[in-house]
Amino acid sequence: MVKKSHGYRCIIAFSLLIVFSALGCSMQTMAIRTTGGILEYGVESINEEEDLVIAEQAIMANLKMLEALIKGDPKNKQLLVLAAQGYAGYALAFVEDEYPKKAKMFYKRAQNYGLDVLNQKKAFRNSVDGRLEDFGAAMKKFNVKDVPALFWTANSWGNWINLSRDSPSAIVQMGKVELMMKRVLELDESYFYGGVHMFYSVYYGGRSKMFGGSPEKAKLHFDKFIKISEGKFMIGKVLFAQYYGVQMQDDVLFKRLLNETLETPGDVLPEQRLVNEIAKVKAAALLADMDSFF
Repeated sequence: MVKKSHGYRCIIAFSLLIVFSALGCSMQTMAIRTTGGILEYGVESINEEEDLVIAEQAIMANLKMLEALIKGDPKNKQLLVLAAQGYAGYALAFVEDEYPKKAKMFYKRAQNYGLDVLNQKKAFRNSVDGRLEDFGAAMKKFNVKDVPALFWTANSWGNWINLSRDSPSAIVQMGKVELMMKRVLELDESYFYGGVHMFYSVYYGGRSKMFGGSPEKAKLHFDKFIKISEGKFMIGKVLFAQYYGVQMQDDVLFKRLLNETLETPGDVLPEQRLVNEIAKVKAAALLADMDSFF
């Protein structure tokens, strides 16, 4: 049954592409931008899904559709942000734990889509490969409308770096990721359920003090994340347990947060049911492997 619905989605996508190819350039762009709004509803529907198999197949079908639309409208910020968010989410949810090398590829793809948005601002484009000081100055050119692009680019970039810890050239890029998240924090700390605080709770909590870690800052950001999300966005608890709990060797906190995740109904946040179901799977796996962390 799942395969059948997946096939229908592919047929619909292919049919839309045939229609677009028959249109003139300006009409094609208009059609693509209209479809972008429809795809946002599709993302909402996937986020509400509780079945992980259905969700995984639907996400990949939608991502390939997104990429096809982007080819027809390569500067479309709405589509590019959706692609960045989609590939970053897919990598974390379905790939990273078992296939880290493949997850790196998806995070890099997400990062590149995000950069395609941010590079449309000249100051950023001129600084992205340059000095940290110039990059930080370029951040001031962004406003609250740019928060989604900043957040998802930094999110995917940071996760790519996290999976590239054996590469010094990757590690040094973390300073730019932190500056991007700092700008998100300044502009809208509540975006994506306080996602920037979730980032900083791991950023400061998953490293020793020698390498810039700070248990106090990690806890402060985690508490702010819990307040903004009302404790309903469970993946933040899982990540805090995985990074801060293990770094601090706090097995009591580790078990508490993961058990809270398992005991909380998946529909406590209906619009993010999928993420909460994924959090449960990750929590169970971490608990099962607890002896290797403590």
